[in-house]
Amino acid sequence: MDKKKIAVPLVCHGHSRPVVDLFYSPVTPDGFFLISASKDSSPMLRNGETGDWIGTFEGHKGAVWSVCLDTNALRAASGSADFTAKVWDALTGDELHSFEHKHIVRACAFSEDTHLLLTGGIEKVLRIYDLNRPDAPPREVDKSPGSVRTVTWMHSDQTILSSCTDMGGVRLWDVRSGKIVQTLETKSSVTSAEVSQDGRYITTADGSMVKFWDANHFGLVKSYNMPCTIESASLEPKYGNKFIAGGEDMWVRVFDFHTGDEITCNKGHHGPVHCVRFSPEGESYASGSEDGTIRIWQTGPLTHDDTESFAANGKVKVSAEEVSRKIEGFHIAEEGKTNE
Repeated sequence: MDKKKIAVPLVCHGHSRPVVDLFYSPVTPDGFFLISASKDSSPMLRNGETGDWIGTFEGHKGAVWSVCLDTNALRAASGSADFTAKVWDALTGDELHSFEHKHIVRACAFSEDTHLLLTGGIEKVLRIYDLNRPDAPPREVDKSPGSVRTVTWMHSDQTILSSCTDMGGVRLWDVRSGKIVQTLETKSSVTSAEVSQDGRYITTADGSMVKFWDANHFGLVKSYNMPCTIESASLEPKYGNKFIAGGEDMWVRVFDFHTGDEITCNKGHHGPVHCVRFSPEGESYASGSEDGTIRIWQTGPLTHDDTESFAANGKVKVSAEEVSRKIEGFHIAEEGKTNE
């Protein structure tokens, strides 16, 4: 019975164009945060739990394709069609650095130790900027075989993972040598690549496939065919027992990691879903769409006691009061900010 309840997401308005990337910070002493990239050129920072708007980073002159926060959520970075990657103070919204590129920047990522920023884009070059010496020229990693779509760090900043817009596969680069050490083969271009919080899996989306790879031995662990072309997928970070996927059919689906069975199908977006990400504790997940909205869906509060009931019916109960309380609080916050 509980399974049939319609999920009511928190709907976050504010972007005037499609939302193309989402990134959650780890849990910090001040909670956790969600940053979004949009073609409207203005990344937005939100409270990761409530979706409440905190601030907008203003300064880009073109679509923003990629955003990230450092480990402490003190700095944000964004990659844009204006040929720059910018680093921002996440507390004040001030621009700290602007790194010029020769073409569109599609991807950016802070290193785990927060000292480095990795960028990639149409230029087919991976660059590493030392944020302690922002005026120094970046280190350029060996030429990428294609236009870079996604980048991320793994293995305690010793390995870089990247995928391309115009060809299949995920490439793993040794940071020290700057060379490709491994390629994870996929048929289609990988539009989303995520390293799990515990460092065990790499989750990729290519075409209508979601794949899970062993992040240390690089073998394919699971491969599931999805109901439509998928643009993004994310693995639940705490128990790793389910994953989410979103794509061109506008729905955000939850699947069982071990069987690939669909657990939930969330409808609400009015355009293709470009990005999905689990919050750091796995109690909610966010989706960003062509319709310009971000939706935050509750998975329910997960504790060890809940895992039994979770396995039984695919969803932990969230009381209606809890949901409505959050939504009411959210609308009040939104109304107070009508000028945005």
